[in-house]
Amino acid sequence: MARVCDICGKRPLVGYNVSHAHNKTKKTWYPNLQTVRHQEKGQVRRIKVCTQCLKAGRVNKPVPRPKLDAEPIA
Repeated sequence: MARVCDICGKRPLVGYNVSHAHNKTKKTWYPNLQTVRHQEKGQVRRIKVCTQCLKAGRVNKPVPRPKLDAEPIA
């Protein structure tokens, strides 16, 4: 399961944590991905999207289905 944004392609970044004594240890920074429902070409899919794409409005969220009224039990 890749940690990649399905819209912009943002991926994990790799680098070093550098201490005061200049000791270097490998570190990975992951994008803030959220699983959301996205509508494209009439189909609704679940995709992983970074929060920057959500804020920018690049996700077409589907219209929620109307709930059926439950009839009272007599």
